[in-house]
Amino acid sequence: MQILPALAPGDRAVCLRCEAVLRHTRRDPLVLPLALNISALILFGVGVTTTLLSIGSGGQQRAASLMTGPAELESYGLWEISAVVLVTTIVAPLARVLCMLAVLVGLRLKRPPAELRTLFAWVERLRPWSMIEIYLLGLFVAYTRLKGMATVDIGPAVYALGGLMIVMVLADYTLDGEAVWEAMEPPNRRGRGTLRADAARKAAPAGNIRRWRIGCDTCGLVSRAAPGMRCTRCGFRLRDRRPAAVERTWALALAAMVLYIPANIYPVLTVVQLGAGQPSTILGGVQELIDAGMWPLAALVFFASVAVPVLKLAGLGILLISTQFGTRWRLRDRTVLYRIVDAVGRWSMIDVFMESILVALVQFGQVASIYPGPGAIAFAAVVILTMLAARAFDPRLMWDNSRIGTA
Repeated sequence: MQILPALAPGDRAVCLRCEAVLRHTRRDPLVLPLALNISALILFGVGVTTTLLSIGSGGQQRAASLMTGPAELESYGLWEISAVVLVTTIVAPLARVLCMLAVLVGLRLKRPPAELRTLFAWVERLRPWSMIEIYLLGLFVAYTRLKGMATVDIGPAVYALGGLMIVMVLADYTLDGEAVWEAMEPPNRRGRGTLRADAARKAAPAGNIRRWRIGCDTCGLVSRAAPGMRCTRCGFRLRDRRPAAVERTWALALAAMVLYIPANIYPVLTVVQLGAGQPSTILGGVQELIDAGMWPLAALVFFASVAVPVLKLAGLGILLISTQFGTRWRLRDRTVLYRIVDAVGRWSMIDVFMESILVALVQFGQVASIYPGPGAIAFAAVVILTMLAARAFDPRLMWDNSRIGTA
């Protein structure tokens, strides 16, 4: 147990054991994030409705927006990648901004609805799947590759999405999540979920209440409760550890490892120029960038599409094996490793986003065309599975299995 003292605005409290940030207070935890999220919604509207890039070749012109890439991929039968791109670039970012706006506006009402807690919980759950910043990096890679093929013009959507990325980062930075949960906390605002939690607590055996202290996965409040009861602050069910965390992580990581083979063997795209072309794999695309003298870009694509998936699978393997053996070896470093593994996996989507942009723009028949390949489906699956594997793992098990306790 760690009890936080009263924190002044701008103070930061970190865990004594693993140095995780427990809370970072803000001077204006609710009003400034509200203004920034309103700005984000406006910028998002501009980014979706205007042109990203336009390209001309052989007297023909094509333009692409955020919706063009998923639509073009779906027309080639790659609905799986189309759905991934659509969710990560439009659905998840928009849902996250709307949920955050609903919460911050709802807290200004005299009687905020109890559903605000569910919406705020979804803000955090949508965070890893909102990939505007990664899409912009994929857009930069696509733009650099296209400059050697034709004339490329940047549209207003690029500037809007760039502004959106900055505003969303600032909104996250200025938000004090604990202040939001406290604003929704009983007794001032008692909702239906809280009443259910009170009833569950009264009905639970007294021995269980004395035995357990459980930190809520949703709002972070530590309660004296039994697993299966509801949190007294947010109303979500409590659980001491993620169920079957090691088994689920192994299953997802092994599935990603198997799919990583076809992701590198099968072509991810085919570039045709003047009627001639050949399929290209991920490593083949890196080699093409090297041959074109684009060393920094080749290094970026290699790191994001080749090195990161391999290192993430290796990191998950280290975490799983060390947890099952119950070793005390470098517990704090392994906790940091988990945070890195959880954070970097999503950046492998650069290659998928780049492909969606190239396929949407370069469709000029035999003059110049780019077609998607089956390897892209396997690669997108690897990225999604490794992200799910990191989310399924429970880093607290490392400390439990090593019998360290609170030392």
